[in-house]
Amino acid sequence: MHLLMIGCGKMGGALLGRWTQHTQYSMTIVDPALTAAPASVTLKASVEDLEGKQFDIVVIAIKPQLIKTVLPAYQKHIAKDGCVISMAAGYSVDSIEKLIGPQPIIRIMPNLPAQIGRGVSALYTNALCTQAHTAIAKALTDAAGYTLLVDSEDVIDKVTAVAGSGPGFAFEIARCWMNAAQALGFSARESRELVLNTLLGSVEMALQSTQGLDELRDSVTSKAGTTEAGLKALNNDGELTALLNSTIAAAYNRALELR
Repeated sequence: MHLLMIGCGKMGGALLGRWTQHTQYSMTIVDPALTAAPASVTLKASVEDLEGKQFDIVVIAIKPQLIKTVLPAYQKHIAKDGCVISMAAGYSVDSIEKLIGPQPIIRIMPNLPAQIGRGVSALYTNALCTQAHTAIAKALTDAAGYTLLVDSEDVIDKVTAVAGSGPGFAFEIARCWMNAAQALGFSARESRELVLNTLLGSVEMALQSTQGLDELRDSVTSKAGTTEAGLKALNNDGELTALLNSTIAAAYNRALELR
């Protein structure tokens, strides 16, 4: 089978790296900004360079703002029984259909840890998709980590806010945590190792545990101890809860605007 990726930014590149290792598809990228690609991937500078070739899978990996201008030229390159997979945040199936007509269209929302096989992806298929199309798309997202099948585009936009944008939130929280460690006198390297390994261990423990996060939190918290003092400063007035709620809501509302 032949796969075409339109554009190849950071997220597209993260997925492409996994797909070249874990699938057997023949892959082509069209991206005028790229000067190199994996040895097994064909790189083209423009849609005109495809010379009439058709593809079983066409992956939209450009920014949502570019789709209206760029996508129509690719309609003739979709094979008769092919499907379109879009990873463009917020850009709806209906909006894609207005550009290329009715097609089996799949929306996925991966996140950046896909680059190391620890990504989280949501996957939505429209009514024209067959079980075979769904299986193809799921195999691609499974190659990059965990896949959540969803039954509406609204849910995939919510996943965009929680998981798609989530690594950015996690990195920013970790950055602030590291800065606080440096304020205590640790070096940048020591702060990075302390914070990131604490996060890694905590997440792995939570994934392996049957306890709720509140129970795990309480298991670390002694009465009148250091953790309790820190937690009171962190969220005793509910400020952290409110901040994260507003963070996710802002990301979700932006996804709605992109539809």
